[in-house]
Amino acid sequence: MIRMLPIILTLVVTSGCTAHYYQVQGDTLSMVLDEPGAHEVIFACSLDGFQPHRARNEDGRWVVTVPGNNAFRYYYILDGSLYLPPCELKEEDDFGSQNCIYNPQL
Repeated sequence: MIRMLPIILTLVVTSGCTAHYYQVQGDTLSMVLDEPGAHEVIFACSLDGFQPHRARNEDGRWVVTVPGNNAFRYYYILDGSLYLPPCELKEEDDFGSQNCIYNPQL
């Protein structure tokens, strides 16, 4: 499947000024959390068993890059606290919380 480059989908958080979106370029997916006041953002997803990945800070936009050709579940840890951005697809996890779902087919 050929994808248009870049495809940008923006999901805006209704509380505060945090925004969460992703950018797709080919098979690479950049997950972006716009949170200028954060000190540390960790991203975890099911692609690698929810291993924590430190997002890089790009002027208050926290970015992590992952393969974007498969569906996966994910969440963030924002300054030490679990953070689930508003996302269209969610599922209950095994610990009484929720995960967002990224699906490249949608």
